[in-house]
Amino acid sequence: MEVLKGIAVSPGIAIGEVFVVDDERRRIPRRTVPAAQVAAEKARAEQAVRDSVSELAALRDRTAGELGEEAAKIFAFHLGMLADRSLTGPLLAQIEREGVTAEFAVWTAMELLASRFAAMPDAAFRTKVDDVRDLSGRVLRHLIGEHASRLHTLRHRAVVVARDLTPSQAAAFDRGHVIGFVTEMGGRTSHTAIFARALGIPAVVGCAGVSAHVTDGAAIVIDGDEGTVVVDPTEEQLAAYQVRIERARLLRLSLAELATLPSVTRDGHRIELMGNIELPDEIPAVLEHGGEGVGLFRTEFLYLTSDHEPTEEEQYQAYASCVRQLAGRPLTVRTLDLGADKYTQAQQEEPERNPFLGCRSIRYCLQSLPMFKRQLRAILRASAQGPLKVMFPLITSTTEFRQARFILNDVMDDLEDEGIKFDRNVQVGMMVEVPSAAIMADAFAREADFFSIGTNDLVQYTLAVDRTNERVASLYNPGHPAVIRLIREVVRAAGRHDIPLSVCGEAAGETEHALLLIGLGVRTLSATSSSIPRLKRLVRSVELSQCERLAKKAAQLDSEVAVTGFLRDGARKIIPEAFDGRSADE
Repeated sequence: MEVLKGIAVSPGIAIGEVFVVDDERRRIPRRTVPAAQVAAEKARAEQAVRDSVSELAALRDRTAGELGEEAAKIFAFHLGMLADRSLTGPLLAQIEREGVTAEFAVWTAMELLASRFAAMPDAAFRTKVDDVRDLSGRVLRHLIGEHASRLHTLRHRAVVVARDLTPSQAAAFDRGHVIGFVTEMGGRTSHTAIFARALGIPAVVGCAGVSAHVTDGAAIVIDGDEGTVVVDPTEEQLAAYQVRIERARLLRLSLAELATLPSVTRDGHRIELMGNIELPDEIPAVLEHGGEGVGLFRTEFLYLTSDHEPTEEEQYQAYASCVRQLAGRPLTVRTLDLGADKYTQAQQEEPERNPFLGCRSIRYCLQSLPMFKRQLRAILRASAQGPLKVMFPLITSTTEFRQARFILNDVMDDLEDEGIKFDRNVQVGMMVEVPSAAIMADAFAREADFFSIGTNDLVQYTLAVDRTNERVASLYNPGHPAVIRLIREVVRAAGRHDIPLSVCGEAAGETEHALLLIGLGVRTLSATSSSIPRLKRLVRSVELSQCERLAKKAAQLDSEVAVTGFLRDGARKIIPEAFDGRSADE
């Protein structure tokens, strides 16, 4: 039995069997298999070598035809190594002798060969190191790809363990059998963490070294409430977790009864609860949980979960589907927030060294006008079918907002000329998620139709903490006094100019931070669908004056530790069941 600690990002407890997804670009951890599986691992290794030989032969022949025989000779070294029994023989023997996985044996054999070439005095041999690493990646891709394809044919309850996962990988999970996942990388507000909450499955990220501690098929428990991972749990531990699972089930049943009740405080103040979605098929869950509409449609997930850039028509169908499903309820569509992600960085000839401070979000869109206009056309076309708002992300200056709005008006003119219907009076707002926007909220409020505070990025840029970096996760805190002051100023600016304001970051779905936000004057919270019932319970359990007193006291504290403790104590007194199973200092 081994207990590992990570970052809790999607609530719930999952008990299942490990399914490891490796990354051929990284060191493959040493993992063993049962004796009965050794022959199968040897067969996998041999098949991966044969597949690599076939692939290389096809590349050689195509290169010879297109560039000539001389150019095709580059593949001769690779083919020669795979045909050399002095390489393949020892790796098969290692599997037989040590019972290791095919992936580890291949990686070990290739790394040993690379180190031998690197140690040779002749420069001609040292240049072969890159060839060996390239060949290693090729063989491992066949092994890892073949293994990962089993995710689609699982017949057991699997917990996926990986160094990292992309949203497209998570979207492809068989939701009937993948019941949770653990990654070594990531933070609370990384794309994969957000998608886990959307899927409604428990997840733990930032769990350092977890891949090296597990083997396919091993029993595992992941606790998405506390961020704990238990490998090979004892019977006593399993029993304790089963009790917590049953307790959570009963809580969900009691919260479900609130779905049709109004979101009103005990003293009669209405707090609007909206849903955050990544894909249109999440809307039924938002409505089922009592959401009053969609406060944030993260449209970049249409890109991140696809193998191609969605066409205008594909995007239109997605947006129109949302409008139809909401049946008159509001939909706020955020334009693409791409750039600081693997999708766009992988397409650049030279990936940015610091993409979070680079060409991302609205900057990326303003530099990619054909793509941006395709999206705006699709959004506007969908606006003809029902209430829809357009929201621009990561606005840092009035110039950016005006540029984006000018392009939107330009697209409107084009649609009008083409005789295509749309809502000419569509509301246009902006995310407030960087300090410059918060500080200049008064100026923005004169131009935007509405504000939505994105706490994920606002915390990141205010505190200079990469929100996807597990190494600094402890520094990422929406309760930091600086963040509270910025939010308070934005709320006041929106009030002075009488424009609607919501909060749609992950903090809006957290009980203790929701109390603070309501006390600061926020009247619309937008969160994942699974958070809505708990938020409604909170709203219906408090008086506005309670929240205002709590916010006033929190604003006087000078450290995020003091604020977090104070907010948690206050929330625990009001809705103690929200913290069942969680330690007081968590």
